[in-house]
Amino acid sequence: MAFNTLLTASNNGIYSITINRPDKMNALNIELIGELERALDEAIQSDDVRGIIITGTGDKAFAAGADIAEFASFRAEQAKALAENGHRIFNKIEQCTKPVIAAVNGFALGGGCELAMSCHMRIASTHAQFGQPEVKLGVIPGYGGTQRLVRYIGRARATEFLLTADMIDAGTALQLGLVNYVTAPDQLMIKCEEIMKKVAGKSPLVVKQVLDCVDAYYHKQTDGFELEIQEFSNCFNTDDFKEGTSAFLEKRKPSFKGT
Repeated sequence: MAFNTLLTASNNGIYSITINRPDKMNALNIELIGELERALDEAIQSDDVRGIIITGTGDKAFAAGADIAEFASFRAEQAKALAENGHRIFNKIEQCTKPVIAAVNGFALGGGCELAMSCHMRIASTHAQFGQPEVKLGVIPGYGGTQRLVRYIGRARATEFLLTADMIDAGTALQLGLVNYVTAPDQLMIKCEEIMKKVAGKSPLVVKQVLDCVDAYYHKQTDGFELEIQEFSNCFNTDDFKEGTSAFLEKRKPSFKGT
């Protein structure tokens, strides 16, 4: 599938999505958000894909916010539609049944920070910067930033960054628990791929079950403990469980088939 604002590639079970608007600091416009959803759907539907990595072109920006010029003249009803669509797509990333890693190679501001936070994990290069600077424009985050930032770093610190528009450097992001690892720029994708390769060796059924259970923690309509009990018991009816336990007892590496 060809895209105007993204570069995609699939290799060894890893589907990479690269935001490709370097002249705009990889800002998220309406076209890009739509293409991001189509690329995500392509990865989800492929049996060959075991994990997804989202990053940005170059070494300056992962995604430096939304494209302000595009929505500066919007009225309230247009802005609501914009936010609803962004929430829907970012929720799809967060609830994806395959692991999604944000490889944050530079500025992740505004919508870019929200995109990174919708991923299951975040790996940052040493010069990455995170932030929600929307208050400088007389507006608040619209793609989930007020909710996910609180979730990851707590109410007090999130409120501080949301109100001051101060940026969070990579080291502070690691300390606060916003990112999983910080690497040198040339090691960023290597680290992401290293994690994905570890996941790829596990049962795809179990990977999905873990992601579903973790996601349930954040949704009041689902009892995560009950879901864990149900999914735990479901494992015992799978070929992968039989293979995993047999491999352990026979002291060999398991070969999971996803059945």
